[in-house]
Amino acid sequence: MILHCVFVRFKAVLQAADKQAIYDAVAALKNVTPGILDVKYGPNTSPEGLNGGFLDGFIVTFESPEARDAYLVHPEHIAVGERILASTDGGLSGLMVFDLAV
Repeated sequence: MILHCVFVRFKAVLQAADKQAIYDAVAALKNVTPGILDVKYGPNTSPEGLNGGFLDGFIVTFESPEARDAYLVHPEHIAVGERILASTDGGLSGLMVFDLAV
């Protein structure tokens, strides 16, 4: 399994409803991309203060590295990714992606 962890620094002006719409779009990828087992999302709740400004995020669980790789090039994922990127503070510097094999 692969945990595809994406941490986001959204623009300060982004409303909660806009964030939720993005999360809903990410979760909807489960319906069009084979191999997605689960999608979790939400705000950072760590009390440690070590988030580096990444206050929101989501984790997509894939059954295999191959499923993750197919997701990365899927047109629906690319469209959602562009939407996320447009909503970040600083473009690509407003994203952190970390994949973990479990």
